[in-house]
Amino acid sequence: MSIGGLRQLKLPELRIGKLVAKVPVIQGGMAIRLSTAPLAAAVAREGGIGLIAASGMTVDELRNEIKLARSLTDGIIGINMMVAARSFAVMIKTAIEEGIDLVVAGAGFSRDMFALGKESGTPIVPIVSSAKLARISEVLGAAAVIVEGKEAGGHLGTDRSMRVIVPEVRAAVKIPVIGAGGVMNGKDIVEVIRLGGNGVQMGIRFAASEESNAGPALKEFYLKAKPEDVMLINSPVGLPGQAVRNPFAAKIADGTVAKPDTCDACLKHCSQSFCIIKALIRAQQGDVETGLVFTGENVHKIDKILSVKEIMATLVKEAEETINSIKASF
Repeated sequence: MSIGGLRQLKLPELRIGKLVAKVPVIQGGMAIRLSTAPLAAAVAREGGIGLIAASGMTVDELRNEIKLARSLTDGIIGINMMVAARSFAVMIKTAIEEGIDLVVAGAGFSRDMFALGKESGTPIVPIVSSAKLARISEVLGAAAVIVEGKEAGGHLGTDRSMRVIVPEVRAAVKIPVIGAGGVMNGKDIVEVIRLGGNGVQMGIRFAASEESNAGPALKEFYLKAKPEDVMLINSPVGLPGQAVRNPFAAKIADGTVAKPDTCDACLKHCSQSFCIIKALIRAQQGDVETGLVFTGENVHKIDKILSVKEIMATLVKEAEETINSIKASF
């Protein structure tokens, strides 16, 4: 019996190439340095896929993070990297050299990354926001696509809901489809699977976990956020970004944010309206006044800082309860 993607009326495994995640959850790679080895490893230990956020790191730092993650788990570890970063190709090559399990790429699109993945046999998973780009990705060699909607945190490529885009992408490609944006609980996971997804990516729920590398003040800031606090800002990357309203975000919105005195030329293209790397670092360190706090639009649903083990167990329990409820209605 099959009910909208739930063939055996249970939470399915997520298969990407030869990788098999027992729980169909990818922990989003949140930069700068929110998603480091302890968080990624904790998610991988619980059967999901853990991502290290490589953007903003040095080559040596990334190597050390991957090695640390490997020492903490034999589960699936990947990296997330911004295509917009100048160091994109170098960081992808570094991660592949270190034997990373998969590469997730967002904030832009690169055809070159698929060749790197093909040479090494490393699955390349681009973040897309349309069926057209998903089809192109499949042709170029993507192992899966993460379909990100307007509900997601950070840089956005669309103003449409993930729940609308996922069925369109499912109809367009044969590779695994992972829904991202606004996924907070097990019921959401089941909904995405019934829409045609093979799994989900979750960011903000894991940013507010014990293992997250976010400073204590930032985690508390997440807990206080209300629906009306979420806003869009114009990122110097050239994309809109979803963030929590604070004094810094307000200055970006009204055009009074201070331009950087110096520039490290870390992005391929940058408006230099402000230094996004330094703003994200300030937030990660707990400066919620002058830092840029990226978030998904459902951050208000988080009411407690939990361990990854608790979060993953709750997700599976909620998903199974939802599936059983669906089964009972037939």
